[in-house]
Amino acid sequence: MPTTFHTKLAVPVAGGSLTVAVAGPGEPGAAPVVLGLHGITGSHRALAAVARHLAARDITFLAPDLRGRGASASLPGPYGLDAHVADMMALLDHWGAGRAVLAGHSMGASVLTRLAAAQPGRCAAAVLIDGGLSPRLPGYIDPDVVLETVLGPALARLRMTFATPEEYRDFWRRHPAFAHRWNADVADYVDYDLVGPPGALRSRVNEVAVRADGRDQLDAAAAWAALAAVPRPVILIRAPRGLADEPRPLLSEASVQQAKRTVPGMEEVLINDTNHYLLIFGAREAAAVADVIVRVTVAG
Repeated sequence: MPTTFHTKLAVPVAGGSLTVAVAGPGEPGAAPVVLGLHGITGSHRALAAVARHLAARDITFLAPDLRGRGASASLPGPYGLDAHVADMMALLDHWGAGRAVLAGHSMGASVLTRLAAAQPGRCAAAVLIDGGLSPRLPGYIDPDVVLETVLGPALARLRMTFATPEEYRDFWRRHPAFAHRWNADVADYVDYDLVGPPGALRSRVNEVAVRADGRDQLDAAAAWAALAAVPRPVILIRAPRGLADEPRPLLSEASVQQAKRTVPGMEEVLINDTNHYLLIFGAREAAAVADVIVRVTVAG
C-alpha cells in the first residue's frame, strides 16, 4: 500500500509543536484544502484511507495529531475543545489557508463545530462523520460516569502495557468493530499508537486529555449552540452500528432529528452495513466518505 502522508509539519502552538501529516499535492497556501480531525483516542493515521482518496483527486489533506495524541501527545494542558480550536487556527494560519473544508470523525466533529462556530469565515463546508452531536444529560449525572460507560474499554486500554507490537495488534484484532474487517490501515494505525520500551509498550494517548475533551463533549448547551452557528453546507455522515459493532448507532435518531431542526438544510448520508470505526477504516466506507468531501470541496 502506498504511503498516504508524504510530509510532516511541526506547527507552533501553546506549549510546543503540533504534529500534522500532509497528503495530496498542495503546497502551503494552495487550495483546495481539507482539514481532517480524528476521534478522542485516535491519531492522524485513523484518516489515512480517506486521505488517500482525496490525494488521488488532487485535494490537499491536513491531518493533525490532536493535542494529547499521537506525536502531539507530549503537548501540555490545558486540554479541552477550546484548546483544539486554538491549535487548529494555528495550523490553518501556518499553512496559509484562508478557508478549508472541515471534516471530523467522532470527537473530531465536535472540535469541528466549535472551530466553525468561532471562525465561520474559515469554514468552506462542514462534514460531521458520526459525531458532533451531544446528548442532553440530567444535571445530577456525573460526566465522568458517562465517559466510563461510553469509553470504558478505550480508557482501560490507555492504562495497559503490551510485551510486543504483535500482542497489541492481537488486542485490536479482538475488538468487535474489526473482528471481521482487519486491514492494512488498521494495522498501521495500531502500530503508530505504540510507544515505550520492549516488554512495556503502551498507547501514546494521554488519558488526562481524553477525559478533559470528553467532559467538554458532554456539555450539551455548548455543543448545540456551536452546531447552530456552523455555516452551511453541513453534512452528517452516519453509521448504522456503534463503537463495538452493536446494532445501535452512536448517534441516536432523536439527536439526529434535533440536529436537522438546529441546522435547517443539513444533509444526512447513511452508509449502510458498517460501524463507527469502519466508517473511516473500511475501504468501501472511506471511499464513500471521501466522495462526500470531494463533492463539497469542488462545489466550494
